[in-house]
Amino acid sequence: MKVICEFSEKHIEQLHVLYQGEWWTRGRSLEDTKKCVLGSQLCIGIASENDDLIGFVRVLTDFTFKALIFDVIVAQSERGKGLGNKMLSLVKNHEHLKSVRHFELYCFPEMLSFYEKHGFSANVGEIKLMRLANA
Repeated sequence: MKVICEFSEKHIEQLHVLYQGEWWTRGRSLEDTKKCVLGSQLCIGIASENDDLIGFVRVLTDFTFKALIFDVIVAQSERGKGLGNKMLSLVKNHEHLKSVRHFELYCFPEMLSFYEKHGFSANVGEIKLMRLANA
């Protein structure tokens, strides 16, 4: 396995396939997947020995105060091997993110314990998530 930070067309197509396998990312178009990768300040992937994308995470950040982690995803066939842990460690220890004050992410209730093991907490005081849908 190897860590990648630059994504070939092949890797982006494989990310799109990974997205289609999850209910929370299913329906994203290949074009939107390309724009998503290009528009994120940091993308980290894990590729197999055959150079197939088997893990992915992306970050939006100001490199000072906040780093918002998105799309932590591991190929179904590779789950349970510690790749999610590895990707979060790569983000938290990334050279350009070492001085960021807060790492934040969205997660579903069934993933709380996974992220808590990495130091994340749902205790954010009075802060509420707000959303405006841009139809």
